[in-house]
Amino acid sequence: MELKRVVVTGLGAITPIGNNVPDFWDALIAGKSGGALITHFDTENFKTKFACEVKDFDVNGYFERKEGRKMDKYAKFAHISSDEAIKDANLDPEKLDLDRVGVIFASGIGGIETYQNEVINGLAKTNGVPRLNPFFIPKMIADIAAGQISIKYGFRGPNYATVSACASSTHAMIDAFNLIRLGKTDVFVTGGAEAAITQSGIGGFNAMQALSTRNDSPETASRPFDADREGFVMGEGSGAVILEELEHAKARGAKIYAELIGGGMTADAHHITAPHPEGLGAINVMKQTLTDFNDVKYTDVDYINVHGTSTPLGDIAETKAIKSVFGEHAFKLNISSTKSMTGHLLGAAGAVESIATILAVVNDEIPPTINHFTDDDNIDPKLDLTFSKSKKRTVNVAMSNTFGFGGHNASVLFRKYNG
Repeated sequence: MELKRVVVTGLGAITPIGNNVPDFWDALIAGKSGGALITHFDTENFKTKFACEVKDFDVNGYFERKEGRKMDKYAKFAHISSDEAIKDANLDPEKLDLDRVGVIFASGIGGIETYQNEVINGLAKTNGVPRLNPFFIPKMIADIAAGQISIKYGFRGPNYATVSACASSTHAMIDAFNLIRLGKTDVFVTGGAEAAITQSGIGGFNAMQALSTRNDSPETASRPFDADREGFVMGEGSGAVILEELEHAKARGAKIYAELIGGGMTADAHHITAPHPEGLGAINVMKQTLTDFNDVKYTDVDYINVHGTSTPLGDIAETKAIKSVFGEHAFKLNISSTKSMTGHLLGAAGAVESIATILAVVNDEIPPTINHFTDDDNIDPKLDLTFSKSKKRTVNVAMSNTFGFGGHNASVLFRKYNG
């Protein structure tokens, strides 16, 4: 069986540094930090008082009041990014076979704000007597965003969510990719959304000492590969990608951003939160991704958008893995972590960072890793980590890596579309 080719025909994003794709890309190239003091709740008693929030956007104003009351913020983010991507792809439901258009949309946590508020207001403040919102469960569950998007547009193809912590939306894209190339579906709306900047989200990650506590300098707290990094910075938002079978896209005259040519999925099988110290799962997933398409070589890769969370162990393990996979070519690559600007969007990270990767291919420009002040002796100085400023170079093939708690690893590979 000959596999179908899969292309990217639409992009949508709402992020801490831009509320649509053009603004997001401009901010990336400018090296803009999304870090700032938290406004969503009172942080007086929290170790971490900052995050990368979505800014200058009334998420509730995007929806009619009755409709908005039925959605957690994460699902609202998913709708906003998906609407942009569908419009960008010029997808007209009246001209599509709706049975062959699917939605796979991820979230690592789902409606954590809804869960928190219902427990506090519907149980704790009522002496344990359940007085819960009738929309509590459908607002909370991690698959509801995918369901709501399909309902809104009438897309009747495969519809579900993938959940693998910070690798969730990359897994969603890979599932969509595989179903299209197997000929089961023509088009997918795929990606991920997260809205975990809440008391329970920040407090929970503080309890496991995963977050930066650099409260005196929020804008520089996310510093991947820096010797003084001490934890990740929470982000929020959503990324949506329209994946489409090539001939279907050509037949309707679609704009094509890039071709998705590979996806890999592995496990560390090591620890619930820490990466394998030698990056074994990361090594395996990059190798699997690179061998998923028989017309690409390791030396064809120009750029890797790394997981790069700004944690002491993770950044070292990932750079070791890159050197193991690419050998001498590792020193000819450009590498960067856009989490230095967006923070860590958890289950939405893979989709948002894939959009950055796709646009690097389209624009032949590498987004920078900002907030680098001190070299880490444990990270090879010969690696080009694109510190401080973006870099112009031809980008024919680019990879995006995501790794999640539980040892989940997922990578995707994009290349220029040349017909």
